[in-house]
Amino acid sequence: MATAPVLDTSATESGEKLPWKVVQAPHEWDVTRPEIYVEDRWHPIFKEMREQAPINKIVGGEFGDYWNVTTLKAIQHVEALPDVYSSSFEHGGITLIDDNALDEPIPEDERIVMPMFIAMDRPKHTEERRVIAPAFTPGEMERMATDIRRRTGELLDSLPVGTAFDWVDKVSIELTTQMLALLFDFPWEDRRLLTEWSDWAGDVELFRTEETRKARLAKMFEMGAYFQRLWDERKDRGEAPDLISRMIHSPMKDMNQFEYMGNLILLIVGGNDTTRNSMSGYAYGLHSFQDEREKLEKSPELIPNAVSEVIRWQTPLAHMRRTALKDHDLFGAPIKAGDKIGMWYLSANRDETVFDNPDKLIVDRENARRHLSFGYGIHRCVGARLAELQIRVLLEEMAKRRLRPNVVAEPVRVAGCFVHGYRSMDVELSKY
Repeated sequence: MATAPVLDTSATESGEKLPWKVVQAPHEWDVTRPEIYVEDRWHPIFKEMREQAPINKIVGGEFGDYWNVTTLKAIQHVEALPDVYSSSFEHGGITLIDDNALDEPIPEDERIVMPMFIAMDRPKHTEERRVIAPAFTPGEMERMATDIRRRTGELLDSLPVGTAFDWVDKVSIELTTQMLALLFDFPWEDRRLLTEWSDWAGDVELFRTEETRKARLAKMFEMGAYFQRLWDERKDRGEAPDLISRMIHSPMKDMNQFEYMGNLILLIVGGNDTTRNSMSGYAYGLHSFQDEREKLEKSPELIPNAVSEVIRWQTPLAHMRRTALKDHDLFGAPIKAGDKIGMWYLSANRDETVFDNPDKLIVDRENARRHLSFGYGIHRCVGARLAELQIRVLLEEMAKRRLRPNVVAEPVRVAGCFVHGYRSMDVELSKY
């Protein structure tokens, strides 16, 4: 694989080091490639970028040209300027996957845009986020905590000790899917459909071929038809706390079919993938760092901090995209209007200037909460409190039962540059 840059801008004529360069794809720094995540070899690639050119431009990648932004400070700067860096679907949305840059562009009559409020700019973003936000207030967390703890305890009590099972399916998926079903007041017996739709919606690799794009679209329409039925059943009822009713009794009631589907995708993927992959990251991470596992088992009062550290260490969404709305300078990088900016949370959470020994999961890390897994600024994850609550309760209930998950085989990881997680992970529970 070529490693030489097209244009090396890492130093001026006087020898002054600059924080950016341009490189030609295929190149090790083209981090949209799925294999580096499924093979779990992304760490040294981002480390090299942070050291050599923390802001760099990839030219000629499979999804077109884009900038990598890899350090925490620079990403916070981009996130803090939503009027300069757009999230809107009208400018390309929130992932680096770009329909227009595919080798075989999607025909116009096959393009379906499903707007969601995370992929909107102000004021529309503010209006729609305001509808959903009350479902995730501290008061709502307190109201749901007892039920979350009961369901988590019942699930753990049903698991075998000393016999291998898939932690992702039996624990991570089941707990998050139950939570989603409650948030939507979704038919309990069909709740695993939420997981299926989340996997299809969040897998940006499906855009690479016509066959998988069409299969994904079919699943999204299946989801849309199911939720349209729920909408129709509830539209004449009184207000209720579930997310569908909140949308019905708000300015979002006038959404068209595709905006409804887009916001459903956002809520399902956001409610599923972050928590699910952090729960799996807890099992894998503490198995990988058994000194830290022992520390946590001896001091369960560290659990709240350990939750933040697990979320930092796992980073369940690898990146978000922004699109520049005007020419400007980004810490020395000459950004042009229309440029795609990839904010690599996965790299920022390993930023050595912020986190000591960043590749290690350290349960009592003092600044664990500085992670960017939930984003930053106006687009910070609206459900962050709920994700933290679910993970904390899982760790507390495991500690109460003195249960330890032991990973017995290397997990199967998601092959993609957006969702950073696990397809399956065999574990055996033991007592300590």
